[in-house]
Amino acid sequence: MIDKSQEKVAWNRIYWLDNLRTFMIFLVVLYHAGLVYETSGFVGLFWIIDDPDTNSLVDIPNLMIIDIFVMAVIFFISGYLTPSSLKTKTGWAFLKAKFKRLMLPWILAVLTLMPLYKVIFLYSRNLPQESWTTYFHWSNGIWSQNWLWFLPVLFLFNVLFLFFSKIKIRLPHISVKTATGVIFVCCLIYSFCMDFFNREGWTKTILIDFQNERLLIYFMIFLLGSLCFKLRLFASGSGSKKLYFFILGTAWIPVIVYRYFYIQSFTFLGDYIFSEMIDTLLLWLSFHVSLLCVLYFLIGTFRYYLDKSGKISSELNHNSYNVYIIHVVVMGGVALGLLYTTIPSLLKFFVLIIATYAVCNLIVSFYRRAIKARI
Repeated sequence: MIDKSQEKVAWNRIYWLDNLRTFMIFLVVLYHAGLVYETSGFVGLFWIIDDPDTNSLVDIPNLMIIDIFVMAVIFFISGYLTPSSLKTKTGWAFLKAKFKRLMLPWILAVLTLMPLYKVIFLYSRNLPQESWTTYFHWSNGIWSQNWLWFLPVLFLFNVLFLFFSKIKIRLPHISVKTATGVIFVCCLIYSFCMDFFNREGWTKTILIDFQNERLLIYFMIFLLGSLCFKLRLFASGSGSKKLYFFILGTAWIPVIVYRYFYIQSFTFLGDYIFSEMIDTLLLWLSFHVSLLCVLYFLIGTFRYYLDKSGKISSELNHNSYNVYIIHVVVMGGVALGLLYTTIPSLLKFFVLIIATYAVCNLIVSFYRRAIKARI
């Protein structure tokens, strides 16, 4: 039986957090697999494989439901684990550890996986290969870092967290409820302004890529995770589950509202539902309510019901970080093999998800056991 203190578990692991992170990585794989078969045609301009056999069940509005929360949950988990990492290290040792953990894999990936991405991209479209100098993220204006953006952004968040911890700004005691309210209001204003004033989209540089309207959201969710650790929010028993079951029954409402306004924002024909300002406000209001509801629901579900470890889950948990790093290129290879098959597109989609996730875990497990162990 696992100790419910959450702070003292074997190998210093918190099982439900590990399981939650692994599930989020699986959803990232699912999301990216869906981009291969979505019907808009826009994603095909830059995604690794654009299968002409599309399916409306994996269209962008449906995939965007996952996009509401998946990266935010990963940043929350990272934020929760960061204070304990800093507590046991000096500032310089902390930075070196994070650089080794995040930036060294990023450097290796942008120099190897991103060129492979372009090779598969061009080959799948029967286009000629180009000069080798165009295969790196700083010279391909279309893809840039693609899915690898997460690594330098998380490293930046860790640097900022270290900076704030060292300057020791005295802040009044704040509860998680109050912090959540402040985050909700700040992020709503931020997202609304970025969208309303046409500042949404991606900023891409040689070192860091980020989505303009999401960057502050991810950082504040990261800080919320660190606050939950500081206040030992998960150290006590589970307590009442009334709010959990309430959110379980109602979270679909803001999600559906967001999906509706998201579709409207891409099918705009000259008439707003209310007005440009109100429609934009409702879009982001429903987004942030959805994000917080799903975040709470996922934390509750894994904490209450999935706080355990087994042989398979332990293996998947150990692999999850590296699975994220390699999954898009592996997916490209699998999707390339499925490209001209005659099986239905929905079946292709499920095969792509399962095969990509399985192959990635096999590769990482082999690396951990046969290669890394000998280094």
